[in-house]
Amino acid sequence: MAPPSAVRQPAAATPLLTAAGLLTVLLGAALPMIDFFIVNVALPTIDHDLHAGPALLEMVVAGYGVAYAMLLVLGGRLGDMIGRRRLFLWGLAAFGLTSLACGLAPDAWTLVAARVAQGAASALLLPQVLATIQAATTGSRRARAVSLYGGTAGVSSALGQVLGGLLVSVDLAGTGWRAVFLVNVPIAAVAWLLAVRTVPETRSPHPSRVDGPGTALLAVSLIALLLPLTEGRAAGWPLWSWLLLAGFPFAAAAFVVVERRAERRGRTPLVPPSLLHIPSVRSGLAMIVPFSIGFGGFMFVVAVALQAGLHYGPFTGGLSLVPLCLTYFLASLAGPRLVRRFGRRVVLTGSLIQATGLAALALTVHAGWPGVSVADLAPSMAVLGWGQGMVLPILLRIILSELPAAQAGVGGGVMVTTQQSGLALGVATLGTLFLTLLPSLGIRDALLAALLTQLVIVLGTTLLALRLPRTLR
Repeated sequence: MAPPSAVRQPAAATPLLTAAGLLTVLLGAALPMIDFFIVNVALPTIDHDLHAGPALLEMVVAGYGVAYAMLLVLGGRLGDMIGRRRLFLWGLAAFGLTSLACGLAPDAWTLVAARVAQGAASALLLPQVLATIQAATTGSRRARAVSLYGGTAGVSSALGQVLGGLLVSVDLAGTGWRAVFLVNVPIAAVAWLLAVRTVPETRSPHPSRVDGPGTALLAVSLIALLLPLTEGRAAGWPLWSWLLLAGFPFAAAAFVVVERRAERRGRTPLVPPSLLHIPSVRSGLAMIVPFSIGFGGFMFVVAVALQAGLHYGPFTGGLSLVPLCLTYFLASLAGPRLVRRFGRRVVLTGSLIQATGLAALALTVHAGWPGVSVADLAPSMAVLGWGQGMVLPILLRIILSELPAAQAGVGGGVMVTTQQSGLALGVATLGTLFLTLLPSLGIRDALLAALLTQLVIVLGTTLLALRLPRTLR
């Protein structure tokens, strides 16, 4: 008879993520996702209190987004090396402290610096969620967990603006805009205490050293692309913004060359090119880019248009997104059952439903402006949310479905970096289109132009869905 230690060994080697542990890591995942969007509705109040000006306000948004996207893959790699639970706890603590720094910032430059640090903390925190799910669940439990993660990702993005509008409107204890950051502190503390008790420790069985050259080149590439696109318009497109954009293709090419060379020589690069040889990863990432561009641009443009054009207050503007939140989450819950029966057709159908919702929203705006109410927007928002909820959670599951457990952290980091970069590009591209057309066309027609541009993106995304695997694990 085998000794007790031998019997217990498999359980120790394969830690189980319980329901409480899953809820905890999803709570941790929601925090950085909410914070990308929660600041949008608070920007006018921040400008009034800190005399920030347009360029610094853009940096409050861009500083977080660029630091977040730049360090996500590194965060995934560090979790593989030293333990995902440990990095999750460090990330939660850092997120809570940097949120406190944002909430107490005495001036605009201090707020920008705190937001950059908050983005870096988010990059430590978020990759550990998907990596822990991938390493500590199997089969149908994993599919369900990934679907819940996808639902959390979408709902948190919309919920950020709802919650931000509520907190600014309520003006808790006279804190005004500071409440959108200070609210993170107790939530992060609760999540930290729960994680200590419920989240299992996992790590790669064959951890490798950090790829220094790859990390540096990825950072340079993302800064060269995202910083000028998010900050350039507000700064008046100075010379540095054009120089960075011109340097982006060279930095990206150098990154690809360095990563391929490292893998050929038997080292482990930051982003192994072999990941893209996996069909599910390649096709899923190709679809996540346009989806995220459209989603990020939509959230930004709608937040501005509803407040500036329809004169919604912060809370009413957030309330208009509630139907989208609800249907998105319901669709993400239904995803696993639908995928088992219909495969990739669920993504195709969801993309077409999303296109229908966008077209309906454009018609509502065109016919009812400037008297469009929250109730008028609700049907098209609900259809839009249902379509998006049938797309993103399943895409995340597709990308992760064939990843080896040893690459869970880096694979999750690559996926979330792609998603985050797409969101930032959406704010930069669709947001810039909207703001550029605003003076000549007015708010309604500028909004319609942005919505119709997103509709074209969605139709292109639908075609990319034909490249997805026919059946999913």
